[in-house]
Amino acid sequence: MVRKLINKLYKKNDSISLDKTVKVYPNVILETNYGGSIVIGKHSELLYGVILMTYGGNIKVGNFCSINPYSILYGHGNLTIGDNVLIAGHVMIIPANHRFDDLNIPINKQGENRKGIVINNNVWIGAGCRILDGVIIGEGAIIAAGSVVTKNVLENTIVGGVPAKLIKIRT
Repeated sequence: MVRKLINKLYKKNDSISLDKTVKVYPNVILETNYGGSIVIGKHSELLYGVILMTYGGNIKVGNFCSINPYSILYGHGNLTIGDNVLIAGHVMIIPANHRFDDLNIPINKQGENRKGIVINNNVWIGAGCRILDGVIIGEGAIIAAGSVVTKNVLENTIVGGVPAKLIKIRT
């Protein structure tokens, strides 16, 4: 039943590729209006209210991933998510940042930096986290709920806080 809803959620086009095993729940938005692509791997799921918007970049989600309710993933500078990644509810992942260097030009006219974000395999991102542009999250990392990630996260570490800092190394 869930899979049947998919055609009502987005206009199917060559820019969006979902494996036939992907579960898409109601009110999911997949948008490539500004270009780019969305690719979702095998046995992944997009739960209620998830939004994926490319803004000219690409979003690639691996196999066996779960993106939980009301999370927003942008693709501006490209977003790559590995396999077996858990993204809790209300997470925001933003692979772009506004420029603001020139005080004589409005911020919305200065453009963006777009470095991209990479989330490697077997990562758990807790509820309400924010992952900002230019970050690489290492394999096996855990991001504590409510954290703001502004720097790379080493593999098999637990980070948390605002900004996120090392809490523990997983052994």
